[in-house]
Amino acid sequence: MESGNVIFCGVGGQGILLASEITALAFMKSGFDVKKSEVHGMAQRGGSVVAHLRYGEKVYSPLIEPGTVDIEVAFEMLESVRYLPYLKGESRVIVNTQKILPSSVATGVERYPEDVLAELTKRGLSVYPIDAFEIAKSFGEVRAVNMVLVGTLSALLPVKDEVFFAVIRERVQKKFLEVNLAAFDNGREIIKELQVKG
Repeated sequence: MESGNVIFCGVGGQGILLASEITALAFMKSGFDVKKSEVHGMAQRGGSVVAHLRYGEKVYSPLIEPGTVDIEVAFEMLESVRYLPYLKGESRVIVNTQKILPSSVATGVERYPEDVLAELTKRGLSVYPIDAFEIAKSFGEVRAVNMVLVGTLSALLPVKDEVFFAVIRERVQKKFLEVNLAAFDNGREIIKELQVKG
């Protein structure tokens, strides 16, 4: 049975915890042992949020060791480099190209780096930049960014599409269900296109 480590990172209010929960449930429904851990102390103030997810035949700890992440899902561009110590040469990085300015940048104390994606690619990582915010906006629901990214992630995991669809139907409120399913599907198709180009 395949095993792996996935890290979800971003800022508060982006739906990171729901994204990691849906992914964990999809693994469980597929017969994997799953452990998940999250840190969201500053979540309500736009602070950094991270969730660790480990899957396999038997998983003993929810925490991912530095240098062992297989896939990073970064909901915000700058957050993608915050967790570089967790990545390894073969890591795949899904990056939402949306910029959410930290308070230090918004107040002019610091500048937002211009070369975030270059910082990732120069390390030889497989990087998949996705404008999940624009995709979600095109569906009329900017809060569906997380489902775009879960869709993207799902294409890299040993879990069938229909399992993810079933979990989304269980976990998402009915009034938001169709837009979330569409966002998931779109994210899945986009990464397939990027893989073909790559």
